[in-house]
Amino acid sequence: MPVFFPAYTAEPGAALFAKILIANRGEIACRIMRTASRMGIKTVAVYSEADAGALHVEMADEAVLIGPAASAQSYLVADNILRAVQETGAEAVHPGYGFLSENAGFATALDDAGVAFIGPGVHAIGAMGDKIESKKLAIAAGVPTVPGHAGVIADADAAVVAANKLGYPVMLKASAGGGGKGMRIANGDDEVAEGFRAAASEARTSFGDDRIFVEKFIVNPRHIEIQILADGFGNAIHLGERECSIQRRHQKVIEEAPSPFLDEETRAAMGASAVALAKAVDYRSAGTVEYIVDADRNFYFLEMNTRLQVEHPVTECVTGIDLVEQMIRVAAGKPLTIKQADVTLTGWAMESRVYAEDPFREFLPSTGRLVRYQPPAEENGVRVDSGVTEGGEISIYYDPMIAKLITYGDTRDAAIAKMRGALDAYYIRGVSHNIPFLAALMAHPRFAAGNLTTGFIAEEYPDGFSTDDLVHDDPKLIVAVAAVIHDTLSRRAAAIGGGMAEDGLIAVVGLEERTEYPIAVTDGGAANGDGFAVTVDGTDFTVQGDWRPGMPLFDGSVDGHKVCIQVDRAGVRYRLSHAGGASDILIAREAVVALNRLMLHKPPPDTSRFLLSPMPGLLLSLACAEGDAVKAGETLAVVEAMKMENVLRAARDGTVKAVLAEAGASLTVDQPILEFE
Repeated sequence: MPVFFPAYTAEPGAALFAKILIANRGEIACRIMRTASRMGIKTVAVYSEADAGALHVEMADEAVLIGPAASAQSYLVADNILRAVQETGAEAVHPGYGFLSENAGFATALDDAGVAFIGPGVHAIGAMGDKIESKKLAIAAGVPTVPGHAGVIADADAAVVAANKLGYPVMLKASAGGGGKGMRIANGDDEVAEGFRAAASEARTSFGDDRIFVEKFIVNPRHIEIQILADGFGNAIHLGERECSIQRRHQKVIEEAPSPFLDEETRAAMGASAVALAKAVDYRSAGTVEYIVDADRNFYFLEMNTRLQVEHPVTECVTGIDLVEQMIRVAAGKPLTIKQADVTLTGWAMESRVYAEDPFREFLPSTGRLVRYQPPAEENGVRVDSGVTEGGEISIYYDPMIAKLITYGDTRDAAIAKMRGALDAYYIRGVSHNIPFLAALMAHPRFAAGNLTTGFIAEEYPDGFSTDDLVHDDPKLIVAVAAVIHDTLSRRAAAIGGGMAEDGLIAVVGLEERTEYPIAVTDGGAANGDGFAVTVDGTDFTVQGDWRPGMPLFDGSVDGHKVCIQVDRAGVRYRLSHAGGASDILIAREAVVALNRLMLHKPPPDTSRFLLSPMPGLLLSLACAEGDAVKAGETLAVVEAMKMENVLRAARDGTVKAVLAEAGASLTVDQPILEFE
């Protein structure tokens, strides 16, 4: 089963679009262009000033500037996109996901202009885009729904009343929400009041709509969704499910298809329910019906997304159906050629969302330039949906997603194994990223067992993520690879300078807590495939690989087991990264190591007297002033970054000595906001 798709064969006499405009950016714009190009359709990119050098602009046949960096002045301005349509003569618009993808007004404007919208009709967008109204429609269609308050909550006090009627815990949700924004779980009256204000503020910022409603929170739920396809001729089918339970702050991190939890009976019932809802709103195009599923496989309607989902590739991998192609065909007035009986789920697919964020600092967003960027090769069941290239910029203005990494295998274990290998081969430098966290998830025994809930991350990492949570390699194995790399470099230097290769070496692993290993390397004829014989503190290894100076990856084997290890230099040390972890290794003769033993580790400066901005962003508000006494856990400031509001709280009791930044200021990472006495 391919992870992308074979050459497109047009139907005889088929009249599809000659040119489409993609009203989006990043990886999803690039992904849509890949299918459009395969179908022989010309593409138009739109871009903000911040995206002038972006990959989607480079990939498109034409590109139109639509405004400044901020999405509210560019990608969210329908009139600017409509002008780009008129300028380029595009016959249709694909909105991707996010931005205007579920904006009924935008779809109406395109219809009025005689331009096809590659998505559902206006009625379906409006009906399903409002979570309150969509729940009412789901009930009318016989779809099971989560118990909740039927209407919009007026204020925090009303939210408390509604929550008490339902019983705790509850979920506060923005009616226009999506992507985890405008959502809060509350376990008591105080949390409801605070959560209501925070959810409303976040929803107002993200969607321009601060309506909030309340639902009962299902304990230990799974998040499972059904992919549907429908056309304008009354045909509607489902393409099975995706398991999306691995989430952080209601944002999906890992997705897979099929679900390791569903049986055929539940899958059929959920699929029939999703199709019934689609028909109830005269749906056409690709769409997703999301469900909460409890431990007994009871399922409850959550929402319907009237667009292409971020995680759609896993469905494509197990069905062999290109969802973007199907969306384009339906928008061009073609009927579905796929019947429900034609849909089979073959094999298993995994998707990891690769974000520019620091998992060791509470997943704070990271911005900057991609100094090095080398994704794994798209082969042998590996697919990379990316919207960046080496040298590109991760901006504060948009979502921090770098790429989606997808793997496919005959079984779930095979897909996981391929994902672990692909993560090892994903080389990113210049910004922090979450690959160490993704690697830890893939290696977690509970994940391997398929024992998933939406609380997985909070339950398994209650104190946050740290290096202790990584699956640590045998340090001698990593030293053996470092020894081969060092031997290769020293032999090269000796050949150039006329000297002799080094021997009698010691490897020192670690910066603060150092461990020493005597090493010896013998070249058994690597060029002939015999590799290197390496001894590390009495343990013998056979290391094979074709690493050469300057290569970022050591792609080879140790004792016959395939390894892919990332290679960096850190001064005189080697930094080798594998399975999400990094080892700093000094290899030198005894005299140098003896001097290294005398070196003291320099601790970082004490910043405990300051409240530091954990990320670049906008200081939305300050809750204290100079001289104020604060208590541990009390809100001190709110910083907005990458469309999310981050509440900064006091770590301990204290008194504010000085206010070092004012509300409205643009902050850099680690910039002091407050100083305490």
